[in-house]
Amino acid sequence: MTHGIYYYLSKAWRTPDPETQRKRMVEWRASDAIVKVEKPLKLQKARMLGYKAKKGIIVVRVKLLRGGRKRPRPRKGRRSKRMSVRKTLQMNYRGVAEQRAARRYRNMEVINSYFVGKDGMYYFFEVILADRDSPDLKNDRQFSYLSKSTRGKAFRGTTSAGVRSRGLRHIK
Repeated sequence: MTHGIYYYLSKAWRTPDPETQRKRMVEWRASDAIVKVEKPLKLQKARMLGYKAKKGIIVVRVKLLRGGRKRPRPRKGRRSKRMSVRKTLQMNYRGVAEQRAARRYRNMEVINSYFVGKDGMYYFFEVILADRDSPDLKNDRQFSYLSKSTRGKAFRGTTSAGVRSRGLRHIK
């Protein structure tokens, strides 16, 4: 039985080459927190989530620090309710990455995101962003909703990661 290219791309990502992955992580660690990339690393995943190689759509890689979200303990007096250092954040790392990308690129709207790697210190996500005022996207049926919808999908929790962190995706 023959398969398409995306089948083989996704199969290759199930067991990535450790040496290539290690080199990539070393390079990414040294880079900035949010970097615009020319092409998505996982093309089949990006296409599945709404990416198209056309004007008005970009992909950025976001680097997030791993670990707990522990706050420093207050040094001055507080009532016991306010002394807690382990506040649990309801959002997942992917949602945080989407929000940071949306803050950096204010004229763009977050379409979706996906995980690309992690090392001992960082998580790495690629976020797909679309320019809502781009004429190419206004004429495309797949993206025409962007010009009509309200801004800030990442902040309102209506992206895929946001819906998941709000507990609206039930697994049956």
